[in-house]
Amino acid sequence: MLTVHRPYDVFILGSGIAGSMLAAILARNGARTLMIDIGSHPRFAVGESPTPLFLVNLHVLAERYGVPELRTLTDVRLCNKRIGNTFGIKKHFGFLRHEEGAEPDPAETNLIATPRAMSRAPHLFRQDSDAYMFRAAAEYGCDIRQGWQVVDIDFDDEGVTVVGANDELYRARYFVDATGARSALADRLNLRERPTRLKHHSRSLFTHMIGVAPLDDVLRHPVAERPPLPWHAGTQHHFFDGGWFWVIPFGNHPDSGNPLCSVGLTLDSRRFPRDETVAPDEEFWSYVRRFPAIARQFQDARPVREWIATDRLQYSATASIGDRWCLLSHAAGFVDPLFSVGLSSTAEVINALAWRLLAAVRDDDFSAERFRFVEQLEQATLDYSDALVGCAFTAFSHHRLFDAVLRVWAIGSTPGTLRLFDGLVRARRAKDYRVLNELEGAKNAGLWWPGHEGYADLFDLTVEVCGRYRRGGLTGDEAAGHIMNAIQAADYVPPLGWKDPAQRFIVPSGWNVVRLLTWARWTAPADVRRNSRSIWRTVVFDLIRGRRSI
Repeated sequence: MLTVHRPYDVFILGSGIAGSMLAAILARNGARTLMIDIGSHPRFAVGESPTPLFLVNLHVLAERYGVPELRTLTDVRLCNKRIGNTFGIKKHFGFLRHEEGAEPDPAETNLIATPRAMSRAPHLFRQDSDAYMFRAAAEYGCDIRQGWQVVDIDFDDEGVTVVGANDELYRARYFVDATGARSALADRLNLRERPTRLKHHSRSLFTHMIGVAPLDDVLRHPVAERPPLPWHAGTQHHFFDGGWFWVIPFGNHPDSGNPLCSVGLTLDSRRFPRDETVAPDEEFWSYVRRFPAIARQFQDARPVREWIATDRLQYSATASIGDRWCLLSHAAGFVDPLFSVGLSSTAEVINALAWRLLAAVRDDDFSAERFRFVEQLEQATLDYSDALVGCAFTAFSHHRLFDAVLRVWAIGSTPGTLRLFDGLVRARRAKDYRVLNELEGAKNAGLWWPGHEGYADLFDLTVEVCGRYRRGGLTGDEAAGHIMNAIQAADYVPPLGWKDPAQRFIVPSGWNVVRLLTWARWTAPADVRRNSRSIWRTVVFDLIRGRRSI
């Protein structure tokens, strides 16, 4: 006999970081919310390396929706104080190219530091950060069921009925699936693209390990050829022709007592297909032994949990929005962990979805059309990420080309982050966070710098040039030259060293940021100046006073 519970405004399936963030926002703002998960917390998750765009998005969500717990996730000190002493610090993205049997060439390394205002970004120990947001959702009034399995989902004109394996039934006016590749809603509505439209092919092996040596201790590079920040102070990417390793330390901050590292290996699944007769740990070590510096870094390492080995990572959906339902973030699709796009796109989509959902609850109008931008954003982000990661994997075989692709990504990320921060500053001054909705109308939503046609052209050129290199129509040097020539000719590129191919380490100090903002406020093209007019005084004055602007 079915047990029927009281109706809800929103039903959220999945209590990971995406579902818990959305549940906290909705419950905090008066929506009757139920969050259900077949699993329970705490639990293992990857996706631990934030980007500046993710951090600013968290500030937007925290202020716009009154959920200060989201701001905690932007600062390693706050994480270790308020959640637990398990979080590392993320001061940079570091990249080192390797060839089999050889020491990495110091000239084939890159490091991009986070700006000073975001220099306390954490490496998120996800079992703790996700459980923290899960508890926040509960404290704001979200009802929660763990260990609850969905067996049926049925939509009608007034809402959705969800039935569990234990013969319990829930009713809600809207359904959000915040799970992932095994989305129950995608299966129920037959939404998976088969085959996926995504062009990139990769698979992954990952775990948490103890005993991973700081990279600075095992590299044989002369001190003069090392970056100005320790490799161990950020996210490390070891790449080679056909794949890459990640190393994300959690014990690299004085307040952290966590000796673990997140470790993974991602491979082009067409060149290196999975052999299920080989255990994941055996395959991992077989690649580690090919590269001397990586072998030294992992010499004393051992896993503290079971390895996870995937088949092809890429999947997508034919639609992510419908009448009374949404596939949120990784339920809608996934490309690859390279460049850590997943966290920032999740926060961006939650911001676009949350205010619409709260308005729909008030208006009792859950039609797909009012949520159409959410779908456009999710689908475009997938496509842009697919193109970017494809370019990077193509360029792994040639450092000058990879260096150029990396610059294109970073050139878009910096102004894109400033654009969002400028919107936040304007919303604060207006005391009206609907100001942020103006940012949604930009062309090329989903790209790291939406609304800028010059950057969109540069991105398209990069994709086209990498394709020609992949097909043998250009050498690596020729392809890199095309991209660098376009970067050097662009008047919209921020003055942080992106035009100088000899500058492989980009570490913006406080006064570098002042220089950047001075350029953005008075020297840059008009479209860049418009996107930074509100933040110049705020950031510069705070830098002078030694305060944080966000």
